[in-house]
Amino acid sequence: MSTPDLHAVQRRTLGTLVAGQALGAVGITIGIATASLLAKDISGSEKMAGLAQTFQVLGTAVASYALARVMAVRGRRVGMVTGFLLGALGALVVVLAGVLDSMTVLLVGALLLGSTTAANLGARYAATDLASASTRGRSLAIVVWATTIGAVAGPNLTGLAQDVADALGIPVLTGPFALGSIGMLLAALVVWLFLRPDPLFVAREHAGAAPAGPKGTSWARVVAAARERPVLLAATAGLGTAHAVMVAVMVMTPLHMEHGGAELRVIGLVISVHVLGMFAFAPLSGWAADRLGRATTVAIGGVVLLVSLFFSGRSPEGSSWQIFAGLFLLGFGWSLATVASSTLIAEHAPLESRTDIQGAADLLMNVAAALAGGVAGVIVGAWGYPSLNAFAAVIAAGTLAAAAAARVSLARGTALSEA
Repeated sequence: MSTPDLHAVQRRTLGTLVAGQALGAVGITIGIATASLLAKDISGSEKMAGLAQTFQVLGTAVASYALARVMAVRGRRVGMVTGFLLGALGALVVVLAGVLDSMTVLLVGALLLGSTTAANLGARYAATDLASASTRGRSLAIVVWATTIGAVAGPNLTGLAQDVADALGIPVLTGPFALGSIGMLLAALVVWLFLRPDPLFVAREHAGAAPAGPKGTSWARVVAAARERPVLLAATAGLGTAHAVMVAVMVMTPLHMEHGGAELRVIGLVISVHVLGMFAFAPLSGWAADRLGRATTVAIGGVVLLVSLFFSGRSPEGSSWQIFAGLFLLGFGWSLATVASSTLIAEHAPLESRTDIQGAADLLMNVAAALAGGVAGVIVGAWGYPSLNAFAAVIAAGTLAAAAAARVSLARGTALSEA
C-alpha cells in the first residue's frame, strides 16, 4: 500500500474512532451520576454505594486484556465492536437489577459495562497503528479528546433518561443505563460499518507480516517483549501510577465536599471541571509528547499531579478554590502522563505482540486504579482527606520515577542502535 493510501486510511480511521469514542463515552458517562445512588438504593447501605464503580473498573481491567486477545486475531474492528456490545448488554443487566432489586445482578452488569471503557481505551491505540512517529502522540490524543463530547453530553441527558424510564416503566435510576445502551450500540454500529480496512491489519500488511497476526496470546509474549524493551515496563508504570492517583482522589472528593455542606450541584461542577482537565486538553498532551518527548511529558504529568495534590490536600471541607484547582490539575496531569505513556507503549510494542502488550498495560492500569480506589476509602475514613492526598503523592512520585526509567531505557536503546 502506498504512502498516500496509508494517509487516507489513517484519516478515515481517526474519523471513525472519534465518532465511536464519542458515542461510547455518552453511553458510559450518562450513568456515572446515578450508579452509586442505584447501588445504595438496592443494597440499603452507603458502604455498598461505591461497589458498582469498583466492579466496573475491574470489568475494564479484565476486558482490556480479553479484547486484546480478540484483536490479535480478528483486528481492532471486531475487538472494539465486541466491547461495545458487551457494554450495552451490561447496561441492560443494570436495568434488570433495578427491576429485580438485586445487588448481585447489578454487580454483574457493572462488570460487563467495563467492556465499553475497555473498547474506548483500545481505540486510542488503534489511532496509532498507522500514525507516523512525529504524529503518533497527537493521533492518540485526538481519540482521547473525543471522550470530552460524551463526558459533556452524557450527564446532560439525565432528563431524557428519566422520560425513558417513565415510558418503559422501569426505576428512575435505571433510565440512564437504558439510554446509555443505545449510545453503545450506535458506537458498535459506527465502528463495524466504517473501520474498514482494519488499521492493525493494514499495519501488518505494510510491515510484511501475516494479516491475521499471531494465533492467540499469552503473558509469556508480553514478558518477553518487556525484557527485550524495558521502556515498556516504565511506560506501563507511568500509566498505572497516574491512573491510580487520579482515581483514588477523584472518587473521595465528593464525600470531602459533602462533609463541608457543599451542594450536589457544586460537587457535580467540580467533577465536570476535573473531567474537562482529563480529556479537553488531550491534544495539548499529544503535542507535548510529540514535540518535547514521551518521557519528558510523563515527567511533566507527574509534576502536575503533585501540584494538584498540594491544592486538593489543603482544601477545606465543602467548596473552595483549592478543590476546583486541585481537581482540574489532577485531570490534566493524568492526561499528560496517560497520553505520553500510552504513546510510548504504542511506539515500542513489537507489531507481532502489539495488542497483547497494550491489553496487559491497560489491565494493570485498571487493577492499580481499583486497588487505589479501595484503599482511598479506608484512608479517608481513618485519617481524613488530606492524608489521602499525601498517600497519592507517594504514588505520583512513582510516575516521576517511571519517566526517569523510560528516559534511561530510551537512551540505552539509542546507544545500542548506534554502536
